[in-house]
Amino acid sequence: MIERISGSLLDPESLYLRDDALFHSPELRGLNLVMGFTGFADAGHVVRQITAEMLDTLDSEMVAEFDADQLIDYRSRRPQISFVEDHLQDYQAPSLAMYRLVDGLGSPFLLLAGFEPDLQWERFARAVVGIVEELDVNLVTWIHSIPMPVPHTRPVGVTVHGNRPDLIEGISVWKPTVEVPAAVGHLLELRLTEAGRNVAGYVMHVPHYLAEAEYPTAAVAGLEYLGAATSLMLPTDRLREAGREVGRQIAEQIDASEEVQQVVSRLETRYDENAEGTVRRSLLADENDELPNADALGAAVEAYLARKEPGQ
Repeated sequence: MIERISGSLLDPESLYLRDDALFHSPELRGLNLVMGFTGFADAGHVVRQITAEMLDTLDSEMVAEFDADQLIDYRSRRPQISFVEDHLQDYQAPSLAMYRLVDGLGSPFLLLAGFEPDLQWERFARAVVGIVEELDVNLVTWIHSIPMPVPHTRPVGVTVHGNRPDLIEGISVWKPTVEVPAAVGHLLELRLTEAGRNVAGYVMHVPHYLAEAEYPTAAVAGLEYLGAATSLMLPTDRLREAGREVGRQIAEQIDASEEVQQVVSRLETRYDENAEGTVRRSLLADENDELPNADALGAAVEAYLARKEPGQ
């Protein structure tokens, strides 16, 4: 009689290639891992913006690369290729890989980023849990975004879940009990929790009328939440500037349409009614719920740098 097991029967380690020299380096042990997968409910293209910004602006090196041919359904999600006059070029092969990055203060961390697998979820989950255990990852955080009936004129909302109450309490603005379509990040969170690893997921709330466009403001908020959870200084400057430009464009479009103004106004009223009396824990507030000024923030950064050993 065959005993029923959870997950794929195939060897999960054959699902990826890794840099063994780097993988077995002591400097990879005990780091935090950030995860972001594109392809599922990426409202406002938040995940794509966040992962691209980290890979574009931070020092990085690939630790492991997953086999796209085993994980993606090319017919349902076709890669792009350029046709230039009389020839083809620039085939954009799908990528899913783990990287070692260094944040703005010199602290290393891991990033697992790329397409969400279409196939072999359980095998992929076993592979990721195996890597997390082998590297003794300290904390796994992951992020995705969903469209919500909220106005862009209010702070970006977030729902946090996982097994770290200190990262959840006082943060979530939406705490429902509801069945939702699963993403691979959800499965990973479950399997990591079962394995006794620390994990927290962040769902960014994007105004539903902006879900199909890039919404940098939500990406900035996502980076701030990830940075606060992992004690990392993640890059936000370029996205902040892009967010200001998008904000100006949105304001112009709203000013030109009375109907849109009414929609936004109704959303603001509903948001304010639901938010009344709700106290949220700020990412930056101190124990007295007061925001630090620029001098205090600068002193905190200097203190952090002073604690770091030379060469780190």
